[in-house]
This record gives sequence, structure tokens and C-alpha cells, in this order.
Amino acid sequence: MSRKIASDEIATIIKDLAAKLGHVPSVPELTRQTTVTRRKIRKHFGTYMHALRVCGLDRNGGGHKVGMDPLFRDWARAARELKKVPTITEYEQLSQYSMTPLKTRFGNWKEIPKGLHQYAKERGWAEEYKDVLEIIEAHERQMGRAEAGRAGLCSELTGPQAGPKVWANRPLYGQLMRPYPLVHGPTNEAGVIYLFGTMAEKMGFVVTRIQTAFPDCEAMKLIGEDRWQRVLIEFEYESRNFSRHMHAAHECDMIVCWIHNWAECPLEVVELRKNLTTDEHR
Repeated sequence: MSRKIASDEIATIIKDLAAKLGHVPSVPELTRQTTVTRRKIRKHFGTYMHALRVCGLDRNGGGHKVGMDPLFRDWARAARELKKVPTITEYEQLSQYSMTPLKTRFGNWKEIPKGLHQYAKERGWAEEYKDVLEIIEAHERQMGRAEAGRAGLCSELTGPQAGPKVWANRPLYGQLMRPYPLVHGPTNEAGVIYLFGTMAEKMGFVVTRIQTAFPDCEAMKLIGEDRWQRVLIEFEYESRNFSRHMHAAHECDMIVCWIHNWAECPLEVVELRKNLTTDEHR
């Protein structure tokens, strides 16, 4: 059985390895050369980027803008190692950069493989990165089949034997709730934000600020009779999305979500569906 290891000890190990190597270690370097595992990083810090921030280290070269050539080569290296298009979590663990430069360039994570495929062709790298382009093409075909399958499922559910008819291109709603202004349970983060607004005072919160930057909300929390404290809140549909979005846990006090499914979450979590009584959303 492996020995338990604390977050401050992990931070010391990372800093010591950085000093030894002469550069900030990647996750593979860290796990190969020390007793720190990916699971321990997730448990204590959420993401490796957060662990590095706690250590005062920066893999992005001191904040300088990263060019597309190194960003492509770094992403391609991760794809070659995984033999598939990396997920956000895999990229964060394998890359020497954050996901922000690529998301800024291509808009969202799903568009990145297609954008990088086009970039490589424009740069004349089709032969050098033939294997990577084939990985991207296979990924895009798979995504296309998945989308077609979902569309086909909706179009096929038309007869009595298939249950209630489901219309394509129409949204699906969550469970009915009464007497809250949001009639159906949230199915996304926007619904969580709205529902929290209707429930905040009852749960002992008053909102002082909502913003588009992280964290989403500043509020005052009732902690005793006539005693309030300022708290910083991030809204998520599922609590584990906080880790997927690579937010820094030390810059936030609380997650407000509809579904709490992050067992190792280092923050206080308010799960809205647990704050609804049976009579209120039956």
C-alpha cells in the first residue's frame, strides 16, 4: 500500500524536480521520476496547472504569447503519445501549455482538431505530420457518425412501440419543479445560475456581484446571527466540470451546481437539487 502524501509535500517534490531538471516538469516527467501520481495531483489540486500555480511555477514561459507553430507541435506530440485526439484533461496533463491559447484561436475545444488539421496543411506539414492528420480525420469521422446517430435516434422514435415521439431540433427539459420560477430542473449552467438566484436568500446567501470572468459570483453568506462573510462562487451544472474547465481552486470558495459528482472536490459544494424539498419539486 502506498504512503499517503500531503499537498504541501507534493508541491515540494514538484519544485525540487524543477530545480533538478532546470525546467518545469511535465506530468510524465513528474510521475516517472517521483512518487507523485496523476491521481494524487487530481485529489489535492484538481489540475496540474493549479498545482504549478501553487508552486509558483509557470509552464507558459512567463506569460508571453505562444505562437501557433509551437502550439501545434505540442498538441501533435500529445496526440501521438495517446494515439488519439486528446481530451481537455489529457492535454492539460501532457502539454507544456494551458488550453487557453488554442481555445482563443479556434473558439472552443471541439473545433481545435479541425483547425489544427487545416493549419498543418497550410504550413506544408502534411507529410511530416501525416499520422497526426490521420488521427484527426478519424476523430472527425467518429464525431460525424455520433451526430448522425443522435439525429437518427430522434427521427426513428415515431411509432407507439418506440415510446413517446421525440422531435429533432427541439430541446429536452428536466424534471418538473414547483413552486420555483424555473419550472423544470436545470440542464445546463445557465439554469443553475437562474435557480440559485431564486433560492439564494432562503439558503442564506445574498448576491453582490455576477460576472463573466472566473469566479462567476461574489455573495455574502450568513454564518451566524447577524453575521455574514464574503464568498466567491463558481456555477457548474455538474461539480466535476470545475476540474474539466481547469479552474484554480485556491481562487474560489464554493461550487454551486445541480449535480455534485466530484467526490474529491477540495471546495465546499452546494448541490441545488438537494436543497429542494420533496414537496417543492415533486
